[in-house]
Amino acid sequence: MSSKKEPQSQVPPQSKGSWSSFLKSIASFNGDLSSLTAPPFILSTTSLTEYSAYWAEHPSVFVAPAKEADPEKRALLVLKWFLTTLHQQYCSRSEKLGSEKKPLNPFLGELFIGKWLASPNSDVGETTLISEQVSHHPPVTAYAIQNEKHGVELQGYNAQKASFSSTIQVKQIGHAQYTITPPGSSEKEKYVITLPSLHIESLIYGTPFVELEKSTKIASSTGYVAKIDYSGKGWLSGKKNTFTASLYKASEGEKKPLYIVEGQWSDTFTIKNARTKEVVDRWVVKENPTTPLTLAPLEQQDLWESRRAWADVANNIVKGDMDAVSGYKSRIENAQRELRRVEKAEGREWERRFFNRIDEKDDDPLFQQLTNTLDLSGQLETDKTGGIWRFDPSRAAGAQPPYHKVGNEGLGLTQ
Repeated sequence: MSSKKEPQSQVPPQSKGSWSSFLKSIASFNGDLSSLTAPPFILSTTSLTEYSAYWAEHPSVFVAPAKEADPEKRALLVLKWFLTTLHQQYCSRSEKLGSEKKPLNPFLGELFIGKWLASPNSDVGETTLISEQVSHHPPVTAYAIQNEKHGVELQGYNAQKASFSSTIQVKQIGHAQYTITPPGSSEKEKYVITLPSLHIESLIYGTPFVELEKSTKIASSTGYVAKIDYSGKGWLSGKKNTFTASLYKASEGEKKPLYIVEGQWSDTFTIKNARTKEVVDRWVVKENPTTPLTLAPLEQQDLWESRRAWADVANNIVKGDMDAVSGYKSRIENAQRELRRVEKAEGREWERRFFNRIDEKDDDPLFQQLTNTLDLSGQLETDKTGGIWRFDPSRAAGAQPPYHKVGNEGLGLTQ
């Protein structure tokens, strides 16, 4: 018999009934997580549009590849940057809140806009974020993160498909593109990044947390590929959030790695030169604090920006007033339904503020090259993301709120 001590349930006594009902409801679930009605104690005050910020909460690591002249080392720095984002993307919320919470389901046209300010003791410069909900059915969030000083851009989009098989399984659909102009070059260099699958652990105890699984890849236009294999804690041994990664030349294959990275994406990992076995770098999450994202004051935000749009809902989640939460959510949802009804009657589609939908065949040659390297042809599942979404810089140039012509009635708000 195992002597392993089981975790204590964190379900409040008054919520045990609703939590049991919730677990039963997901046992036969297959579809969009946002359609699930979760018990109040597991609700988050944060919208999914905010999750895009997790990509760049270490701005100096985000721009580091743009300062490296050697293409092999650049590819390694891109891999390192990606690995440093995993703790923020998939672990920081459960650490802060005690467990993973169900985020607010963004409405079509919702925006989250901010920037990481330039530090006086650093040459990183300012990094900006634009995140927009470009589709509601299916739910899709697109984002663009830019650092003009170093010529670095990350853009991408993602949707999620969930199912239940002993726990919630989530397949992330979409991809990210990291683009730089290397030192001494006028040609852009691109990296295409696939997104990890995940599942939710510790559901029965009411303390859900994310565990990554399977593998993802990063392909570079300079011919390098990184592969990351994820493995959670086993029944008998191992540590949670474990991974191994390798960087290799696409022409030589993964059996001839240049670098090996091992450890826990939520804690510590080391980078070794596979040819010399030398440890060349080490990352410790606790030793690398994040840089806070700066937002406009709430009263200066556009009504379509997440924090302002959901303010009444979030405040009442904190207060525990679920009747008020339901009422404010319904106002937004009903106003959105009316917008969709009017658009359908007039034969038009909602106009995205910062992103365009394109066909796969119309994307740039570098992207086509890299999707072939990753063997993604026909696997982008554009039917589940409403297409491929690309950032339109011309729309962002000089953009100031209000971002939408639709009045307050579009959100069911009067302020």
